[in-house]
Amino acid sequence: MPVAGIDLGGTKLAVAAFSDHGDLLYRESVPLAGRTGSNVGVLIAHQIKELVDKHGCDSAGVCVPGLYRASRGTVWAPNIPGWDDYPLLEELNAVAGINNVAIDSDRAACILGETWRGAARGSRDAIFLAVGTGIGAGIMSDGRIIRGTGDVAGAIGWMALGRPFAPRFVRHGCFEDQASGPGLVRVAVDLIADDPDYLGRLVKITLLNANHIFDAHAQGDSIALKVIDNAIELWGMATANLVSLFNPEMIVFGGGVFGPAIQFLDRIKAEAKRWAQPIAIEQVRLVGSELGDDAGLYGAGYLALTARESK
Repeated sequence: MPVAGIDLGGTKLAVAAFSDHGDLLYRESVPLAGRTGSNVGVLIAHQIKELVDKHGCDSAGVCVPGLYRASRGTVWAPNIPGWDDYPLLEELNAVAGINNVAIDSDRAACILGETWRGAARGSRDAIFLAVGTGIGAGIMSDGRIIRGTGDVAGAIGWMALGRPFAPRFVRHGCFEDQASGPGLVRVAVDLIADDPDYLGRLVKITLLNANHIFDAHAQGDSIALKVIDNAIELWGMATANLVSLFNPEMIVFGGGVFGPAIQFLDRIKAEAKRWAQPIAIEQVRLVGSELGDDAGLYGAGYLALTARESK
């Protein structure tokens, strides 16, 4: 019997029906259209109900862009106004007309999706390193997701990778400050400010973003080269730390930045080898996501299967 998967983003829902074996039967993108608070919860419940009615789904999985507090069934999602401690599980149980519901963070869902139907299929020791607007990691060890005391495990954007401490790290962490999509822009802006002789293409762009930096890097722009070199060093250091801590079989790189940064995996591996435990770094493979933007959606489908099996 089919299962429903829902991936909640900051501006839209990805909605899907999957077979028991992970075949995608139906997929749709639904804009949030400015919804906040309980209106987002109602929209998710309505979409699940439609999947039940139209596709016969008997269970549902939902991944959220933040923290799922499993003990309370509530969600903290900073991109959804009013979701500081939102009772999503109660909302879905009340409205969706379905009893088998599982919720988890997008970090956890991404590694579940990749180990179910993606690049890490069948692996029991794998990490999904997501680099986009932020940086996070879904960590699977011996077949289990590592969650931590408060379900915060995997918030590696706060990994300390340099000194001295800067006050702006409080908001998003040292690693994320320099090596996320917005982080690449922050580094570029700082370098441009420190180089009054720079007259390259980046200084001419009003609303600079990470894609501009990758394009400029391909053209040999001096600032872009420094930005990407710095990011590769940090991505490599973070990889080394994850490898030394968890000894994974595989690290899957995904998110909007990987993407264009997937071309640098060999350089990231070389940098990681400088820092990592030497036996563990030879045992790990670094790969790009096979599921792309749908990694979390597939993970939500897998959550739905586990919700059914737990009953």
